[in-house]
Amino acid sequence: MICVYGAGSIGCYVGGRLAATGAEVVLIGRERLARETALHGLTLTDLYGAEHRVTQPHYATEPEAASGADLVLVTVKSAATAAAAEALAPHLKPGAIVVSFQNGLRNAAVLREHLPEATVLQGMVAFNVVHAGEGRFHQGTAGDLGVQDHPALDDYEAAFADAGFTLAREQDFTRVQAGKLLLNLNNAINALSGLPLKTELSQRAFRRCLALAQKEALAAFLHARILPARTTAVAPGFLPAVLSLPDAVFTRVASRMLAMDPLARSSTWDDLEAGRPTEVDYLNGEIVALAAEYGLAAPVNERLTALVHAAENGGRRDWSGPELLAEVRRP
Repeated sequence: MICVYGAGSIGCYVGGRLAATGAEVVLIGRERLARETALHGLTLTDLYGAEHRVTQPHYATEPEAASGADLVLVTVKSAATAAAAEALAPHLKPGAIVVSFQNGLRNAAVLREHLPEATVLQGMVAFNVVHAGEGRFHQGTAGDLGVQDHPALDDYEAAFADAGFTLAREQDFTRVQAGKLLLNLNNAINALSGLPLKTELSQRAFRRCLALAQKEALAAFLHARILPARTTAVAPGFLPAVLSLPDAVFTRVASRMLAMDPLARSSTWDDLEAGRPTEVDYLNGEIVALAAEYGLAAPVNERLTALVHAAENGGRRDWSGPELLAEVRRP
């Protein structure tokens, strides 16, 4: 049995597609989604036109439902990782495989601390999912499911393939997470712009904000001896330069970066829309913390983090590109 713990947008989408193609899956999450999926089932779509239906998903609200699971996919927000591990601990059977499909760099370590009898692996969902209501979840950007390599994954490779997922297995997964974090620094910018991702990334001023944030991240990674993995057609070290290109040149050179659903938005935007706390402290805030460990400053990421926290409390969410660029560069 596969358990998805913290089944929100990502969890419902991944778990739903696994269930739709024959895997035994239990989703565990909030009462609100339990009611929604009981009423409407699950409809999973993607930017390529695929559609999957699960008419009666097994959606539970208590951690006891994870009992007997052989594979647990943790998809809670990063701030809830320790609480999720504590809730799961009494119910996981020894030797269960636990994969942290979460943002940030440190969640797997937190899970290992609380789940010493489980095999905890780092993971990454490299695509965006939008919750459209009535049990509908849509994948709006391209990407794979990445996971730290382990022989125990052999038994699940076919199930993920049947669901249409490439399970990209990597030995040094910290590099992969760092590569994804470079891209996820845009989550804050997208949320503050109020625009769909494709529209926002088509505007040079917004991309220059991202380039500045990435330069700070690359400096912190260099001091931490982390070499980010290549997660786009552009090597990580060249991303800031490519992002800073004029719009017409960027559109030609990096067209694959804009290959996404026109309505896709970041998870940070989704959280603000729903009135939920965001994960900005585990994205841009992660760079601020990592830089501080090595005596570095990361003022752009610090400013973006502060602006998102202000937006959580009713602050501005309609910045133009030039306005936001001026704000993050402000002394």
